[in-house]
Amino acid sequence: MNEKILLVIGASSDVGISLIKKVQKDYSYILAHYTKENEKLSSLKEELGEKLLLFSCDFLEEESIYQFIENIKESGKIPTHIVHLSANKVENMKFHKVKWDKFDKDLKIGLRSLVIILNEFLPIMSKNKYGKVVVMLTSYTLNIPPKYLSSYVTSKYALLGLVKALSAEYAGKGITINGVSPSMIETKFLNSIPSLVVEQNAMNSPTGKNLTVDEVIPTFEFLLSDDANCITGQNIAITNGNIM
Repeated sequence: MNEKILLVIGASSDVGISLIKKVQKDYSYILAHYTKENEKLSSLKEELGEKLLLFSCDFLEEESIYQFIENIKESGKIPTHIVHLSANKVENMKFHKVKWDKFDKDLKIGLRSLVIILNEFLPIMSKNKYGKVVVMLTSYTLNIPPKYLSSYVTSKYALLGLVKALSAEYAGKGITINGVSPSMIETKFLNSIPSLVVEQNAMNSPTGKNLTVDEVIPTFEFLLSDDANCITGQNIAITNGNIM
């Protein structure tokens, strides 16, 4: 492929910002999805200029997703690579207190958005015999998950199912589809988690700390590269020393 175009879904996240900074040299254009633009994303736009195209979309609104896709198509920059990072903020809550609305919101932000986006762009990748999709999952899909995260864990397992199903369907069409499952990462995504839980997770890790964004980015970078052309349908663990 002469022109590589990366779509980062959830680009305003800490992982999204760091990923764009790390891989921008490898792409002709980067399409950055955000719900609410933040200072880091605005600064990155100033730094990268026309290489970085910003697209807003509220994944809780289905029509907004279709408009988001139309805006991308109108830009003329069709993604060859897609990274899906979007997720509703995780909260510790006993199951009997978690109503369906919470499950529904998590699934809309995480699963429905990606299904609709891939419905549009996978056929194009298939026609071109080239494409890469990498989905942020969680190490909770690898073993017994912690308590009180039923909605979050369910939504991530749903995404894992999508990764497995689509990787099998598109394996012979030059498209790789993989998941990345890190342990807890020190980011603003943890703001709704009690600090004691975050601290205990670090203490229980063999390394004595939680993962940093910089420790996770290289796996995404590799799976997006042509060095990973023979890897698909995998759920890659980044477990900070823990054996799953």
